Amino acid sequence: MDFDLSNEQQQFRDSVRRFSEERLRAGALARARDPGYPWDIAKLMAAQGLLGIAMRVEDGGQGGTLMDALIAIQEVSGVCPRSADVIQAGNFGPARTLAEYGSPVQKQKYLAPVLRGEGLIAIGMTEPEAGSALTDLRTTATAAPGGYRVNGGKVFTTHSMQATALLCYCRFGPGTDGIGSVMIDLKAAGVSFGKTSRFMTGENWRQIYLENVFVPEADVVLKEGGFRKQMAGFNAERIGNSARSVAFGRLAFAIARDHAQTRKQFGRPLADFQGVQWKFAEMAMKLEAAQLMLYKAAAAAEQGLPDAIDTAMAKHMCNQYGFDVCNEAMQVMGGMGFSEETLVDYCMRRTRGMMIAGGSLEMMKNRIAEGVFGRRFSQRPPRPGASD
Repeated sequence: MDFDLSNEQQQFRDSVRRFSEERLRAGALARARDPGYPWDIAKLMAAQGLLGIAMRVEDGGQGGTLMDALIAIQEVSGVCPRSADVIQAGNFGPARTLAEYGSPVQKQKYLAPVLRGEGLIAIGMTEPEAGSALTDLRTTATAAPGGYRVNGGKVFTTHSMQATALLCYCRFGPGTDGIGSVMIDLKAAGVSFGKTSRFMTGENWRQIYLENVFVPEADVVLKEGGFRKQMAGFNAERIGNSARSVAFGRLAFAIARDHAQTRKQFGRPLADFQGVQWKFAEMAMKLEAAQLMLYKAAAAAEQGLPDAIDTAMAKHMCNQYGFDVCNEAMQVMGGMGFSEETLVDYCMRRTRGMMIAGGSLEMMKNRIAEGVFGRRFSQRPPRPGASD
């Protein structure tokens, strides 16, 4: 069993690392404090061929593998965490779902701008009454001449302040099989926004209201019965989430390690104290374990979509261990880690958010347990009169 990257993957990793050091390190701290989307970085990434890495060439992508995309997002994350969001948006998020299931017309209209660094697709999943219980969503798509009328709303939508389009999960009919998705231009008539709110990471978001929004038939991505396909596509989103969690942990680890070797207390470097040494030993083991789990999920997928169980395991471990490492790095650095003078606090807050975004750790455990026992476990209470 070979745990090393191939020669081609190592060369790609080294090229992305050089690019990140040369073009992204300067300004990394300022970008982390800026709630706006780094459009200049998006165009730079597009020119560098770092968007659409695992998408088909005929769709405007680079024709690489999921592992290639994972390598890219981790190398960028280790230098400029905020710039890694661009890699996520152009490789793992709703753009990947569109590349997998969208029509040629949809790809040209919505995906091509993303791959040029000029567009941004948000994913509209969570609603006021539908979070982890996603199948409770109430946004509806009702048939109308030439298409559908969409009514409902979405909350906690990443990039809702800057996105140009929305991949909107909606209900064409009752039950899980009635759920599908449509593309919505966020400048369309009937789209409006609530007040600006703020995540703990410093990013802004706003509620999206959809009132009788007309969606032409050509902008329907998946109709009834498409829910399972959409969730399969969303596994790629979770791989990007997981990859950044580990990479943010590594970045915080490196900053804290440098601090421990130069900062002195009681006349000795912090690294000379066994209590600090053990912290770094534990952090190193957690990062290594999470990275291997992540590689397993990505390698098994190759150019396709990752397995749901592998993804759930990787996301849980990467989220938890990435946060643990950032949290310990902050503890080692004391007041400096708690301040905004380095990227440690930013990495800690981002990894904490990733434990919720893209499927909470608790939901990942539920999915893993289903794999263990080979069957689904409904979280809903039994229907009245149902037998045990």
